[in-house]
Amino acid sequence: MFDKQLAKKAAENLKTIREKKPLIHNITNFVVMNYTANILLACGASPVMAHAQEEVEEMVSFAGALVLNIGTLTPYWIDSMLKAGKKANELNVPIILDPVGSGATKLRTDSAKQLINDLSVKVIRGNASEVLSLAQEGSKTKGVDSIHTVDEATEAALTLAKELNTTLAITGEVDLITDGERTYRVSNGHELMGFVTGTGCAATSIIGAFLAVDDDSVEATTTALAYFGLAGEQGASRAKAPGSFQTASLDALFTIDGRQLEEGAKIQIV
Repeated sequence: MFDKQLAKKAAENLKTIREKKPLIHNITNFVVMNYTANILLACGASPVMAHAQEEVEEMVSFAGALVLNIGTLTPYWIDSMLKAGKKANELNVPIILDPVGSGATKLRTDSAKQLINDLSVKVIRGNASEVLSLAQEGSKTKGVDSIHTVDEATEAALTLAKELNTTLAITGEVDLITDGERTYRVSNGHELMGFVTGTGCAATSIIGAFLAVDDDSVEATTTALAYFGLAGEQGASRAKAPGSFQTASLDALFTIDGRQLEEGAKIQIV
């Protein structure tokens, strides 16, 4: 049984985004900048990609949310993220972190942990391996290296969300969203989403747009992923290969209305 109340909330959040057009400040990777900007425009938000240290504080002061993505990481970019993040915390602008590749290299893992330690991060979104690599030394979470699926990560995610004092979104075939107290699953989506570079990064930015209009980080994240997954489903119904699917799912983000989202959101309480 899917949660009708959160499905309705998803529709309300989408309507608010399209009315308010919040500015979403992205410090993200070179691979996805264009795609992510178009994704945000299609959903109704206003994207900006700004990473120069000379302007990030000023830019984030205009924003409804700050998205930090370590996909093409350099120490300079981490300094920009920290500078923007501290200003965002000062102004109560929510921060969403995408720890791309955390656990793969020391630079990525250490950088993601530094951002979490030095900033107040509202939401962390990644795959199971990325999210669970963020467990601190001495964490109650065990077996991080061997956990790679959402199902296997559920119990560890509950513990980790409490330890990090944040909302975790672990995306996969079925998405898991938890703050350690409330937990939801979102089963919207399609396997073709895994064949388009930057789909996960785009999902993180969509969460940023929803968080800009919804103070409840768990519900904002859950409803955002339902919307993004539904667009994947609709895109797959019109296209059967990655190239055309990317275009079709972008179109779906633009054309999905509140009624379709309320009827199509596949959200379950765990």
